[in-house]
Amino acid sequence: MKDIVDEEKELNYVKIRLEKENHLIAERIRKLEELKEKYVFPYRFEKKNSNKELHDKYDYLKPEEHTEDIAVTAGRIMALRRMGKVTFMQISDTDDKIQLYFNEKEYPNYEDLKLLDLGDIIGVRGKIFKTRTGELTINVFELEVLSKAIRPLPEKYHGLQDTEIKYRQRYLDLIMDESSKKRFMMRTRIIKAIREFLDNKGFMEVENPIIQPIYGGAAAKPFTTHYNDLNMKAYLRISLELYLKRLIVGGYEKVYEMGKVFRNESIDTSHNPEFTLLEAYWAYADYNDIMDLVEDIYNYVALKVLGTTKIVYNNKEIDLKKPWKRITMNDALLEYSGIDVNKLSNDEIKKLLEENKINYRQDMSRGLLINQLFKIVEDKLIQPTFVIDHPKETTPLCRLHRQNPELIERFEPYINGWEIGNAYSELNDPIRQRYLLEQQAKELRAGIQDANPMDEDFCKAIDYGFPPTGGLGLGIDRMIMLFTNALSIRDVILFPTMKLHEETLQKGEK
Repeated sequence: MKDIVDEEKELNYVKIRLEKENHLIAERIRKLEELKEKYVFPYRFEKKNSNKELHDKYDYLKPEEHTEDIAVTAGRIMALRRMGKVTFMQISDTDDKIQLYFNEKEYPNYEDLKLLDLGDIIGVRGKIFKTRTGELTINVFELEVLSKAIRPLPEKYHGLQDTEIKYRQRYLDLIMDESSKKRFMMRTRIIKAIREFLDNKGFMEVENPIIQPIYGGAAAKPFTTHYNDLNMKAYLRISLELYLKRLIVGGYEKVYEMGKVFRNESIDTSHNPEFTLLEAYWAYADYNDIMDLVEDIYNYVALKVLGTTKIVYNNKEIDLKKPWKRITMNDALLEYSGIDVNKLSNDEIKKLLEENKINYRQDMSRGLLINQLFKIVEDKLIQPTFVIDHPKETTPLCRLHRQNPELIERFEPYINGWEIGNAYSELNDPIRQRYLLEQQAKELRAGIQDANPMDEDFCKAIDYGFPPTGGLGLGIDRMIMLFTNALSIRDVILFPTMKLHEETLQKGEK
């Protein structure tokens, strides 16, 4: 009995604190208590119709045409207009909105409608008709209050103008902004289409560890964690590569994984520390095959979800139709900036980097300097372009170019000035692979933070024989940005990385 009394005291204390926030919350709590006295809030509601389904089915009705058909639906109240003896509401579900009509003469408990507010979630049963203005409407004869919103929604015509609130309180953004809700529905369709394409091509989807004892596969700083039971330091993965390659060694010829990776680095309009990456590995293929694969993925998804290979991003028309332009890194520097690196000394390249305010280390090799210099070209690559044949120093996991041993068979696809992926003819020489990873480990010990540690088990796997393989990594969030004309990566990630609000921090300390 004492526990029940103590709980009631605590609940009352919570209610008082909420009421003190503002008078609107206090008024809604009063209405909630009155509703609890009159009704039992149900544990479930059998929703038989979606709002979109009702619009599709009864689109043929003429203005003022009534039916005897019963609709049973549910949703959140997004509009409420009381007009004396009649009340109109509009409720929203996942796909659409629909109007509700209440008449004092026909609807029992009409006075209780005053206890409802914008944001409340209700279930209704009623007859379908169209109003004089042609609005599909449900003439409600039964209503159940499913949830009372004690916090008022943002003002309808201004919505969420503060982008920080949009990202921090995504649930409000989805309630108030139909375009935002549709963008995330499009995200789901895009991801489904990617999987459908790869599955149809014979690739097998797999799942590999997210928490790893050794990180690798990308030049990135990891997030660290700790296994308490094992008393062992661990890392959130920075790529999907090394485990997928182990599976190629194990005998699977086409594998892919699409999942979250984590890089403890910058946050801006095209970078989030936690993002979605697709990696695919194809035995007996090379980087030319993977270029075809990238074109096919983008074309398939565009036609599947948009019905066209042409998109408009930030007022720029981009055509994803294959074939995409293919150009070497050195030729791209010459074509787009007039710089012929073949005629420049290392010191001259460093001078250009300084003039363009691009960071570099004094001990960087020539290849890495050229790779840094390429940053001045990136924003000019608007139409889909494969930048191929990178300097050999840019990655330890790629095969040397078959015509030029100073280069590797690597490409990065670019759209809208963004690098949207990375791909190689994968290195399968076990001796060279071990040597290059040992060099990476030396660089890490020397203080180069985005170098990778030595992964002895991965090297052992390659020792058992790794077939010639084409490998691909594609950034899914940037792909979705392009397809939905989203100007920030935060607009396509439901809950992007945000600094904790001061109020949240203070409550967490209590």
